Amino acid sequence: MSNLAQILFQSGNGWAAFFRNGLALHPRRSRRALATMKKSVPGVTASDDQRNGTGTLGKAISVLDIIAGSPEPLRFTDVLNLSNQPRGTLHRQISNLIEEGLLTVNRDQSYGLGLRLLQFASKAWAGNQFRAIAEPHIRKLHEATGETVHLGVLRGTEVIYLDKIESRQSVRTVSQIGNAAPAWCTGVGKAALSALPDAELRERVGRIRFVRYTPNTLGDARSLLEEIEQIRKDGNAYDREEHETGIVCVAAPVRAEQLIAGVSVTGPAYRITPHALQSWAGITREAAAAIMRDMETRMAPRG
Repeated sequence: MSNLAQILFQSGNGWAAFFRNGLALHPRRSRRALATMKKSVPGVTASDDQRNGTGTLGKAISVLDIIAGSPEPLRFTDVLNLSNQPRGTLHRQISNLIEEGLLTVNRDQSYGLGLRLLQFASKAWAGNQFRAIAEPHIRKLHEATGETVHLGVLRGTEVIYLDKIESRQSVRTVSQIGNAAPAWCTGVGKAALSALPDAELRERVGRIRFVRYTPNTLGDARSLLEEIEQIRKDGNAYDREEHETGIVCVAAPVRAEQLIAGVSVTGPAYRITPHALQSWAGITREAAAAIMRDMETRMAPRG
């Protein structure tokens, strides 16, 4: 997979545009545009068609390039027309890419790029706009609390840590940028889940295998959905030693375009009391709201 990561971030316009635009997906297109789309999709050239025969990885990259480079969302028949791959081969490629989290299926059965790509990109992605936009706000939150602040983005039933500012204290939380954590038992993950539409939330919760990490871990879908309803009312999520014994946090959701994320303040339970968590709830919501405002302002289309 490390080879795939290298290929993805050397593959040019399609991927660069995807990350530069903050993971935004284009609106549903007019089907009449398909006739001219092959000329406009970066990477769909004779040389690429020839490369389709170079092996499984080359075919997968070709499919990703087509979907990433399209100015409008594509369905299976669109990709079939653009890829010059046999129907059965293309179906296997797309199924594998979806299973691995590299592609996702939208509500209209078109394809989008999967957020697992962020795991491959975490270290190379220092200049990404979302992370850059969020950075001053999570730094301000860190200055106000003195504890570890995380920025994470939702992928499936997991949250991927995009950024982290360490606590000023000698005892700190153990986490790393690019790592994944279960969404249902982390504050930043539950906050992100709360930003999903109801139907999508229930679909994702239905895929969770509820592992008991600690005695406090939520054990079933009903408990999680009830807590998410409360998160939506309060604007904050909490991790009360649910993922790691001795670690607590308060978090708030961030939603911009198709990006679902969260920001949190985390630390050891012996130092951070429930009262302290509650006192940081408001400034955590303010940080999330400031990130969303800046995302809307700085990433809006320019006329």
